[in-house]
Amino acid sequence: MPLNIAIVGATGAVGAEMLTILAERLFPAGEVHALASRKSMGRELSYGDKTLKVKDADTFDYSTVDLVLMSAGGDVSRAMAPKIAAAGALVIDNSSAWRMDPDVPLVVPEVNPDTLGQRPKKAIIANPNCSTIQTVVALKPIHDLAGIVRASVATYQSVSGAGKEGMDELWTQTRGIFVNDEVSPEHFPKQIAFNIIPKIDDFMEDGATKEEWKMMVETKKILDPKIRLFATCVRVPVFVGHCVAAHLELERPLSAARARSVLREAPGLMVIDRADDDDPQFITPVESVGEFATFVSRIRTDPTVENGLALWIAADNLRKGAALNAVQIAEVCLNAGWLKGR
Repeated sequence: MPLNIAIVGATGAVGAEMLTILAERLFPAGEVHALASRKSMGRELSYGDKTLKVKDADTFDYSTVDLVLMSAGGDVSRAMAPKIAAAGALVIDNSSAWRMDPDVPLVVPEVNPDTLGQRPKKAIIANPNCSTIQTVVALKPIHDLAGIVRASVATYQSVSGAGKEGMDELWTQTRGIFVNDEVSPEHFPKQIAFNIIPKIDDFMEDGATKEEWKMMVETKKILDPKIRLFATCVRVPVFVGHCVAAHLELERPLSAARARSVLREAPGLMVIDRADDDDPQFITPVESVGEFATFVSRIRTDPTVENGLALWIAADNLRKGAALNAVQIAEVCLNAGWLKGR
């Protein structure tokens, strides 16, 4: 039986991408509802060959749907997700609100689908942080084969990770610089055009940012609590596409050639890697946009640590880093047999 679905936050970049991916992957949907704040009511959004009119998320009757995909921010999710679940719908939430709740599965389908063998206690499933998702997809096959002791990662995160406001600010500043307008940062703490900012989210007491903390604790919850991970998260002047430079210390030796071979066979990954000046092959954010895969390039032995390995990881943060992962979670639930239309 087709599932009736609601998208909360449908007018945002991730919400719109959720509608696109549901259509692209031919998800068995019955009625699909685009929901947002009252000020967006009546706005039209595309869903495949259909046009949906946005409805008010606050007054919508959630007892009429089986599945709710949420991308409306942590405050909204904390307030609404339990009420939606109580109405009978399964909630897949893209915010950070529920990720570390012990009763809420934190899921990347290529990594830990076994956590979805039955309906979660709270009927809420959390989508991990965008950079965490692509990182653990690439680390999972390596960890299974050689055991990751420690990972030191640096992220290069596009402005779309900060939403429409971030994308607008990059565009406005870039255009303004060319006509000698004064740059006035509003959404980001410093100029983002032609610059990079080593701060995403708020600083914590130990000097790390919340984004860096998220990568650490989420990787442990999804992949293995014994892995030690240190992150530096950086905002870069790119519209879409996140990248991660990962330096790994392994329990057992693993050559770059063997790692390359294993990663090529892993689900959700595409290896594009050849160090040849005549025909170099590696992925940048531009090539990742619009793709479902997580890409891995620059696979190298790191001789500075015992059993060291380095990877360059790239993905479309609006797709695999958010909307695609949420839809894939729904597909796992559907295939497990417990997510059914009413």
